[in-house]
Amino acid sequence: MSTSSHLAHNYHPLPVELATGEGAWVRDSDGREYLDLLAGYSALNFGHRHPALIAAAHAQLDRITLTSRAFSHDLLEPFADRLARLLGPLLDQRAETLVLPMNTGAEAVETAIKATRKWGYDVKGLAPDTATIVVASDNFHGRTTTIVSFSTDPEARDGFGPHTPGFRVVPYGDAAALAAAIDDTTVAVLLEPIQGEAGVVIPPAGYLPAVRELCTARDVLLVADEIQSGLGRTGTTLACELVGVRPDLVLLGKALGGGVVPVSAVVGRGDVLGVLTAGTHGSTFGGNPLACAVGLAVIELLETGEHQRRAAVLGAHLRTRLTAMVDEGLLVARRSAGLWAGVDVDPGRGTGRQVSERLLERRVLVKDTHGQTVRIAPPLTIEQEHLDWGVDQLTDVLR
Repeated sequence: MSTSSHLAHNYHPLPVELATGEGAWVRDSDGREYLDLLAGYSALNFGHRHPALIAAAHAQLDRITLTSRAFSHDLLEPFADRLARLLGPLLDQRAETLVLPMNTGAEAVETAIKATRKWGYDVKGLAPDTATIVVASDNFHGRTTTIVSFSTDPEARDGFGPHTPGFRVVPYGDAAALAAAIDDTTVAVLLEPIQGEAGVVIPPAGYLPAVRELCTARDVLLVADEIQSGLGRTGTTLACELVGVRPDLVLLGKALGGGVVPVSAVVGRGDVLGVLTAGTHGSTFGGNPLACAVGLAVIELLETGEHQRRAAVLGAHLRTRLTAMVDEGLLVARRSAGLWAGVDVDPGRGTGRQVSERLLERRVLVKDTHGQTVRIAPPLTIEQEHLDWGVDQLTDVLR
């Protein structure tokens, strides 16, 4: 690896330089093989270089890659139609389901903020510049200036003011606090059904249903950020399905691009997304032909339900193994949903970073968060024997 760099230091990566990848395995520049148990923070739900996704990208590269939205192309409507058909039954269906394609997760969040505010003014009749959105503490929705304005993580927020107004932060998992924060200016509640960056934090069982009930009663939009949790990760297409909740809007990213290209989307009620008209919002690359080709291939993988079922089965196995580690005293706690887990390390056994570095030496890739937590999010295509081998390495490191 190079000892000097002209790269801005906005990340603190583990000391490995990856060169190739296939499925759940990657190789570094020296040819050493590693098991990837992070999967690009769920961007690689289908593994590295999934054959169907790579084939779709290759085929589209020979046709056309970008038109801008000044023109249409032959995959834009099919992409929107297939995504709406996949997710529409899982969302509030009081209006036709629409899809607004963007590029990154943060752009999807920003798009939802704009759409819900404009809906508040155009439909609810709020006075100009008064709309508020309720969010949760310990959230992670991206790193733009607007989004970090309602972050409670000092590292993400401090030094980037003045911060954007219009957001009310309440404790995650506290439905009573959320109810108290809603008033006549509230247009939306923006939540992660499971908080990923916070360490795979799962709210109490009745929390999201209570939020849904509150939003319906107060004519407030429920916006579910499923950028990390969605598209099979939790053993369901959306994490909201786990508790039977149908959001008004759902935000997608990461896995929607299959680890090939950045693809994101806001999907939901047409009467909400319909307030955005020509000139009010856009993106040069949003919904480009290459993104739609890969996105369509991702949707096709999800339509069978195979990857969701696989995540549920392997996730149950992972949960059993991690629970045994808690019982043995190797871990302080574990939280999991589908093939996604956050484990808390006893400080006496090292920090999350130190555990991640020791696993790197054993050819297993994970990443720490918030000091003592390590996240585990393998590709949904991982073989059980390989998952077990990775957990064995974690067990040995902690022992």
